[in-house]
Amino acid sequence: MSLLSVHSPLADATNQLRILRQVPAVRSFSDSLGVLHPLTAAGLDTLQINVGKLCNQSCDHCHVDAGPDRRESMSRETAEWCLRAVAAANINTVDITGGAPELNPNFRWIVEQARAAGCHVMDRCNLTVLLLPSQADLIDFLARHEVEIVASMPCYLEANVNRQRGEGVYAKSIEALRRLNRAGYGQPGSRLRLNLVYNPGGPSLPPPQAVLEADYKRELAARYGVVFHSLYTMTNMPISRFLDSLLRSGRYEAYMEKLVNAYNPVAAENVMCRTLLSVGWDGTLYDCDFNQMLELRVNHTAPAHIRDFDAAALRSRRIMVGAHCYGCTAGPGSSCGGATSE
Repeated sequence: MSLLSVHSPLADATNQLRILRQVPAVRSFSDSLGVLHPLTAAGLDTLQINVGKLCNQSCDHCHVDAGPDRRESMSRETAEWCLRAVAAANINTVDITGGAPELNPNFRWIVEQARAAGCHVMDRCNLTVLLLPSQADLIDFLARHEVEIVASMPCYLEANVNRQRGEGVYAKSIEALRRLNRAGYGQPGSRLRLNLVYNPGGPSLPPPQAVLEADYKRELAARYGVVFHSLYTMTNMPISRFLDSLLRSGRYEAYMEKLVNAYNPVAAENVMCRTLLSVGWDGTLYDCDFNQMLELRVNHTAPAHIRDFDAAALRSRRIMVGAHCYGCTAGPGSSCGGATSE
């Protein structure tokens, strides 16, 4: 039986934090930061909006614990608060995530409002959602608003993808990529950005991003005629379903030691939370999407809800850190935009 509860998000987050604090061999992340402690924000360029946990997939590595049975969903009122914050802080990028963010009834409204405000908009897409009958016009909508697509594609080999994301997901993902290519996404010189995201299939660090990107481009083009712009490598975070997998397999402590031993101070200096703010589906503010899943709210006197948004305070806030932060600072670093250090 799992050591984590999937029925109570609060109990689950509390249990995860307890587990993360009980590895004897893992030194405090604050201690590793050295002169960077306390870690503070260095601006506010991106508002990452998690519009809910509903998803048409249930991937083994999902740190959001999203799936078809989740009903958490951002309301229009909360979405409006997000857009007011974007305007008040002159935020350049709106990064929409989930779950499958496209399944939130306010997704298209958020895209339209953010683009009208002059923002660059990103959609964290699982690809298969593009094939749902209810989303038949979604690719055209995204292309019309020049939304950048950041799509999960954990490998260019079918068996590896299906093992991590479910049987048949690879074939659907390839079909979705082909449709995106036909709409102009991923083509050389196109304004329609298409980026793929790789994460390891188990407790290991990603290989060098540039090398793996070349492999992806060669293999996907040769096998399926698929093209894309960039590949982002991401380290599996020791939270939620992946933490559960580590505990079940008895590899949790070894994985944490691997992350700690690979700590990179340059990656720490470039962590995404220094210029990004994460908004939960209920409007609660977090330093990043990973803190959100552990319910580590923005703290140290900075406002913790989008309705109380204070640009000045949040641009220079002190960031909440923990042992899971080693996932973003190991080796070449890891962020929603891929590696942070060569």
